[in-house]
Amino acid sequence: MSEMRWNPVLGEWVVTATHRQDRTFLPPAGYCPLCPTAEGGFPTEVPKPEYEFVVFENKFPSLKREPAPPAVQASDLFPVRPSQGICEVVLYSSQHTGTLSDLSIEKLTQLIQVWRDRYEELGSRSEIDYVFIFENKGEAIGVTIHHPHGQIYAFSYIPPRIQTELDNESKHHARTGRCLHCDIVASELADGQRIVAQSDHFLAIVPFYARYPYEVHIYAKPHRGAMNEFSADEEQDLASILSIVLKKYDNLWGFSMPYMMVMHQKPTDGKERPSSHFHIEFYPPYRTPEKLKYLAGCESGAGTFVNDTLPEEKAAELRAVCV
Repeated sequence: MSEMRWNPVLGEWVVTATHRQDRTFLPPAGYCPLCPTAEGGFPTEVPKPEYEFVVFENKFPSLKREPAPPAVQASDLFPVRPSQGICEVVLYSSQHTGTLSDLSIEKLTQLIQVWRDRYEELGSRSEIDYVFIFENKGEAIGVTIHHPHGQIYAFSYIPPRIQTELDNESKHHARTGRCLHCDIVASELADGQRIVAQSDHFLAIVPFYARYPYEVHIYAKPHRGAMNEFSADEEQDLASILSIVLKKYDNLWGFSMPYMMVMHQKPTDGKERPSSHFHIEFYPPYRTPEKLKYLAGCESGAGTFVNDTLPEEKAAELRAVCV
C-alpha cells in the first residue's frame, strides 16, 4: 500500500509505502540483484553479462505511476491522495565493489548525460512537477544494497525542502533583482575561506550555513537552472569537480565516506523559475573518523541543526586533502 497523507501542522505530504518493508536488505555479493545476470546464475535486474549504466524502475517504489486508491477516507483536516510519481534506480557500474568515486572523468561525464536524459524525460510528463536525483551511500546512511547505484524520484508535487528554497529564491529576486545562488557563489569566491575546490565552471564549498561538519555544495558558477542547460564543456567540468570532491571525502580519513548526495534544479511544473540555480549538496554523517553526526531532538524535533564545527576549518581540511 502506498498513499500520500497531508500533515496540516507542517503543511506537507507524508508518503506511506508499506510494501517497502519487504525490500532487499544487504544481500551477499553472490546474490546482489543489481549485478549482471551470470551464466547459470540466479536472475537479477540486468539480464546481461555486463553493462555500463542501467536505469530501471524501482521494484519497491515509494511513488507509483499508477497508484492504487488510498486505503483510508480523506477528510477536510486530513486530505489523502494517491502516491503518484516514478521511482528509478541508476546503476553506475556492473562491478559489485567500488563507488562513484572510482569512475573515470569520461564515465562520470556519461553518467551526467544519463542524469540529464532522465531529468528531461521524466520532467516532460504532465503529472511530474519535480525530478529529484540523489544517492544514499553507506550503511551509516541506511543503504540496503552496496552495489554502486543512485536513485531518481519524480514527484507529482514539489517537496517541502525544495519549496522552501524556491520561496526564498523568489523573495531574494524580488528584493534585489538577482539570483540568490549567484550571490552566494560571488560571496564565497570573494571570501575564499570555505572553498574546497573550483574549476572554470563550478565551485565546491562548505557553505557558510553548513549543517553537517563536512557538508559540501557544488554550484554552477554561471547561472544554470538545470543540467539540461549545460554545454558539453560544462558537463565534463562538472564530472571533474565531482570526482575531486568524492576523492577528497575518501582520502580524508582513508575510508570510503558515506554520504547523501542530492541535486537541486529547476522544477518541471511548467512555471517560470528565473532564480532556480543548479547545485549538488553532500551530507556526510561523520564528524570525526569514529563519530557520527546524529539528528537528535533539536534537529529532528525543532528543525534546528547544531553544527559542532566551523565551516571555515572543515573547508580548509578538505582543501588540503590530496586527490
